[in-house]
Amino acid sequence: EEIMAHSSNVSSVVLGKGSGRMLATGGDDCRVNIWSVSKPNCIMSLTGHTSPIESLQVNPNEKLIVAGSRSGSIRVWDLEAAKVLRSLPGHKANICSLHFHPFGSFVASGSLDTNIKLWDVRRKGCIFTFKGHTEAVRCLRFSPDGKWVASAADDHTVKLWDLTAGKLMFEFTGHTGPVNVVEFHPNEYLLASGSSDRTVRFWDLEKFQVVSCIEEEATPVRCVLFNPDGCCLYSGFQDSLRVYGWEPERCFDVVLVNWGKVADLSISNNQLIGVSFAQSTVSSFVVDLSRVPKSDSVPHGLIRDDQPLVPPTPTGSSLRRIYDRPSTSCSKPQRVKHNSESERHSPSSEDDRDEKESKAEIQNQEDYKEIFQPKNAICRTPPRNEPFPAPPEDEPGTAKEAVKPSQAVDVQTSLPKQELVRTVLCCFIQRPPIASSTSLTRTEPSVIPAARNEPIGLKASDFLPAVKNQSQTELVDEEAMSQIRKGHETMCVVLTSRHKNLDAVRAVWSTSDIKASMNSLDSAVAINDLSVVVDLLNIVNQKPSLWKLDLCTIVLPQIEKLLQSKYESYVQTGCTSLKLILQRFLPLITDILAAPPSVGVDISREERLHKCKLCYKQLKNISNVVKNKSGLSGRHGSAFRELLLLMAVLD
Repeated sequence: EEIMAHSSNVSSVVLGKGSGRMLATGGDDCRVNIWSVSKPNCIMSLTGHTSPIESLQVNPNEKLIVAGSRSGSIRVWDLEAAKVLRSLPGHKANICSLHFHPFGSFVASGSLDTNIKLWDVRRKGCIFTFKGHTEAVRCLRFSPDGKWVASAADDHTVKLWDLTAGKLMFEFTGHTGPVNVVEFHPNEYLLASGSSDRTVRFWDLEKFQVVSCIEEEATPVRCVLFNPDGCCLYSGFQDSLRVYGWEPERCFDVVLVNWGKVADLSISNNQLIGVSFAQSTVSSFVVDLSRVPKSDSVPHGLIRDDQPLVPPTPTGSSLRRIYDRPSTSCSKPQRVKHNSESERHSPSSEDDRDEKESKAEIQNQEDYKEIFQPKNAICRTPPRNEPFPAPPEDEPGTAKEAVKPSQAVDVQTSLPKQELVRTVLCCFIQRPPIASSTSLTRTEPSVIPAARNEPIGLKASDFLPAVKNQSQTELVDEEAMSQIRKGHETMCVVLTSRHKNLDAVRAVWSTSDIKASMNSLDSAVAINDLSVVVDLLNIVNQKPSLWKLDLCTIVLPQIEKLLQSKYESYVQTGCTSLKLILQRFLPLITDILAAPPSVGVDISREERLHKCKLCYKQLKNISNVVKNKSGLSGRHGSAFRELLLLMAVLD
């Protein structure tokens, strides 16, 4: 079945890669519509563009969406706030491709004007323009480590750009038709590209040469997607999905899916989701990957005659470099190249007016609140997705087809209800029957989350008196309360001490000027209570105008402690403060340290130089902590990797 996505023709479709369940569509009606593929009705409609939508992209955590139009304008929307975040003019023709940086606040755009632009969403401007293609740029992808961006274009080439140096690293040639799509391997230095010449090519990013080329007597390659573990590549053709391996090249399976011209692919719960569009309708399909071979058993399709049939290299034992290795082709982790100040875009009143005219029309208030504005929300959690119903098994004795056209499941009718619900569970102590007085060993986790749904390392039975009589199953209220009150006095002492410390800091910070904020931070550090420092930094972080170089010298040693804390809230505050310092002061520090010595005596300059040296030394110490924690997964890992990019200049 199909959904009527727009009142006019659909021009662009994209799936959210975080859950695989968010669907965004753009149409000739100049609107961007947001859907949950489990629901038949549109959740939200974004307006503001004055020409048809040509390209869409959702960021990894599915909080932002960027849309490019036929006129060359770009708009970034905040889905939770239901408003336009940025309007980014600059291209002179259609926006053909967009992609979000994996951890930085950057967006790359490719256009029919042959240029690639890198945008800073926070600063509302173009950071750098890459020039080199001679025809429209059809696809852009950032590398998993965020250091490179690959581009595919109608000029039959794939180019690899270095974000640090702001220049072309290598141009891959070999396709004989327009290159429609490009994709990085999730782990290895490997790049895949699909073209209208009906070939899929694999490129080695260390040796800069072609690894293999697979040619099919099929239709043009429309989209490609690596399996999350990197064991194979899924390639979308018209009405079919093909599963490829490389070294040697082979086709593991051909899955027939009646999706027409597939536009995007995503993987969720070991199921591949594909979307396609025709005129004003959009359809979604599912392929059960548990029934699709991803390695050699009986290979299908082409295999090179000059190579023996050997199993592919097992997953995880690649001979290539991987992205998380410290040594890469880039000389530094990443420092994005910037244009000169004269080339940067400055926001104008016209841009502000465009943003004010942009609106988010919420079509389904209930679904919108459930997904984007749940009650008691603290942070977005992954949706609790149910797998799609599996297609029926093949009949014994019939020819092998992983999914027949009649078996392809339409998501609109069979997908379970998506639950993007964030809740806070209130904890309370229950009094269960106690059958034994044996004390339980409590283990406290290494990191205590900022929001948790149960007491850390605590058991209700630990607060209750031991039962001498094993047959006793009920406790008297007085006994339970007396046991609970034992820790009450200790808690009161802790809270009273913290209150006094905060009062002392408040007394020093009697005014709102910069000197008062420095004195208050000095007093907070002298108290030697990190909780007070965190409370104070949470206030200062909201007023960037209070930050000065003197303040940095006081705060940086405390930030180093916060980043190594076991409390998640302390780490969050430390990351926020460090990010603010790096953005505002690191260019100043490096410029002053690199400047030649002055002639004569300049006391103010000497003092400033001394502070810069002190900050630089402290930042070097912190960079070691950031590097050690950049390998973490989840929200903290992303925050530390973004900090690592900002600190690249220190290496």
